[in-house]
Amino acid sequence: MTSVRQWDTARYEAAERLLPHHRPSLVRGGRVAPRWIDGGTRFWYLSGTQAGHRFLLVDPERGTRGPLFDHDRLAAALASVSGEPVEGGALPFTEVGFSGAEVGFDAFGVRWRCPLDSYVPEKDEEYRRPDFAEVLSPDGRWAVALRGHDLWLRSVATGEERPLTTDGTSERPYGTQPDSLTFGALMRRLGARSLPPLVVWSPDSRRLVTHRLDQRGVAMSHLVEAAPADGGRPALHSYHYPMPGDDAVPVAELVVFDVDGGSAVPSRGRPLFTPMLSPVMAKRVWWAPDGSSVHYLEQPRDLTSLTLNALDPRTGEVRALLAESGEPRVEPGQGMGQTILRVLSTGREVLWYSQRDGWGHLYLRDTESDGTWHQVTSGEWAVQRILHVDESERVVYFVATGLVERDPYRRQICRAGLDGSGFARLCDDDLDHVVTVPENGRYFIDSASAKDTPPVITVRGWDGSVVVELERADITALLATGWTPPQQFTTKTADGVTDVHGLLFLPPGFDEGAAYPVVDSPYPGPHHGRLDPSFEGYPHLDCEAEAIAALGCVVVVVEGRGTPGRSRAFHDCSYGEYGRAGFLEDHLAAIRELARTRPWMDLDRVGVYGGSGGGYATVRAMCLYPDFYKVGVSQCGNHDQRFFQLAWGETYDGPLDAERYARSSNVELADRLTGRLLLIHGEMDDNVHPHLTMRLVDRLIAANKDFDLLIVPGAEHFFLGYEAYTTRRRWDFLVRHLLGGEPPAGYRLADFPVNPALLSGLG
Repeated sequence: MTSVRQWDTARYEAAERLLPHHRPSLVRGGRVAPRWIDGGTRFWYLSGTQAGHRFLLVDPERGTRGPLFDHDRLAAALASVSGEPVEGGALPFTEVGFSGAEVGFDAFGVRWRCPLDSYVPEKDEEYRRPDFAEVLSPDGRWAVALRGHDLWLRSVATGEERPLTTDGTSERPYGTQPDSLTFGALMRRLGARSLPPLVVWSPDSRRLVTHRLDQRGVAMSHLVEAAPADGGRPALHSYHYPMPGDDAVPVAELVVFDVDGGSAVPSRGRPLFTPMLSPVMAKRVWWAPDGSSVHYLEQPRDLTSLTLNALDPRTGEVRALLAESGEPRVEPGQGMGQTILRVLSTGREVLWYSQRDGWGHLYLRDTESDGTWHQVTSGEWAVQRILHVDESERVVYFVATGLVERDPYRRQICRAGLDGSGFARLCDDDLDHVVTVPENGRYFIDSASAKDTPPVITVRGWDGSVVVELERADITALLATGWTPPQQFTTKTADGVTDVHGLLFLPPGFDEGAAYPVVDSPYPGPHHGRLDPSFEGYPHLDCEAEAIAALGCVVVVVEGRGTPGRSRAFHDCSYGEYGRAGFLEDHLAAIRELARTRPWMDLDRVGVYGGSGGGYATVRAMCLYPDFYKVGVSQCGNHDQRFFQLAWGETYDGPLDAERYARSSNVELADRLTGRLLLIHGEMDDNVHPHLTMRLVDRLIAANKDFDLLIVPGAEHFFLGYEAYTTRRRWDFLVRHLLGGEPPAGYRLADFPVNPALLSGLG
């Protein structure tokens, strides 16, 4: 008998150390999450250190950065009154309420307030944590929350509450997402009572705009929870969920509320097509700077036009300001939910994003003119975001991609005159720039990095000068794991015409004389791609790629055609061609081209794995190219667009067409499977339903195919609470069937902590 190599525990431990929840301890100072105070003129943030963390206060006007308070003094005082050991470098809290005169925080099961003139902490008996997630008004006087299907207003000063609405129902709720993207299962698992309401406050805090959904007639979908937390009988969960071709779809009716008078002014415009993303969530509703009107974008179901409207908050009258139409769709940004548009303070001039010349650029349009388009930016590159408009200087600042030859996805900070002159980059480097801008727009926070360059995070002025340096990421602990940065590469598409880009993740201790199995890590979009050019990238994807590489594989990431970030033609390749799954043929071409000069890539052992859209692409790859992809792990894949979100299928595969949608269905390819496949799905996934995997299972059985199946009771789309188990099962499957080994017996990954970013705003 041939002996099977036993994978040692140390290999799994090394891989586990690279998972995303360990990243903050391996990369110190890699991110800054500012908490704005004083109207955005100052901010504080949490800075990681080898010993723990520090709260730092930044004043860009003065160019200063220093402690938010005396950490050692507060630690000693808190230890004295609580009887618990406390260290200044590792305070037992990571969030504070800061007023300038005092800080409030939770520690040892108690809410504390600590005046900064005395440093004598006291239990805050008057503090009341809101029962529901709230959205504060700009002046801090009011908070609005969702209770059931209605909106409630609370006075921050007095605590007095009153309902803004009383007639909300499950079919006509206020201020919430459509049922199909409310993540109800996740909310129940977290014990959260509500999401923050989807409202936009007026600048003067006198009014707010929201929407009332109308889901009447929208078809229902159902999930059965086999083992509820209460230990009772299986529970049925039903909700509205439109699918491609359905007649009834959710729409949103805008409503303006006057806070003082309590009056409601409904929009007199058409209800907005809202199959999945709320117009507020998508940032397609906003106030004019003077509060005189509400601007919003409107699109029909076929997405072939885009209209900018102005809503009078006093009367509800609606006036169309500008529009654009075109085939196959008009987008205010290539990413789903991306809105690149700015109405200037006069209300007459609009910076309008369009791909009319084949690239995403800005145009200055006049709402009262003859419709002339004045092009502000141009070239074979794409605007990704408007950062700031200096109207007095007639200059716009923005983020663009396509300006760095070796990596067209790197984001550069640029400026241009509104007359189209004076284009320039603000930073004299070819790094990727992640930008945060406060509401007052006086300056910006810039995180500059690349895959092989750790972040340097600074506050900059609009001339590009550094006002104050915040962090230089320390990756000493990451390097100690044996980590090396992924190799960037450029290859050609399968037709040999267009450049595609990607990453190679190599195992620690890489040996050019060895042979390594290859694992493809796809995510076909088309709403966003697989590559993020920053050092930190997409942690949940890139860290998992690093972990799988640590098991002894070469992991390949390819950004095939059909994803956003480049030209219109590159993105629109996916329209009506969803079945090509981000052009998997480009993945094959890239891997084969790479292997020609890298003999250590063993193309007799090629695997593939992914979740959600990546789960779809995994099965697609194994069925379309069974001689190439031998092993795959598909998690929560949307395997059949005919029964997935309406917004998804109709946006990216076009209006329902039986023949085209059948071509994109993995169910129709089940009889082609020859490799080893593990399917994983959460029983309570209310985004990508488990029936999408079960339809595939049904056809695989009919085709007499062998496969492995793991249905996780209670798990939703993010597998909260089950990540450790499903990750270990994914690794075990790849080790057994691709690496030809046997996983360490009984190995158990430590539970993943709940991601604070996931909890923020969940109430």
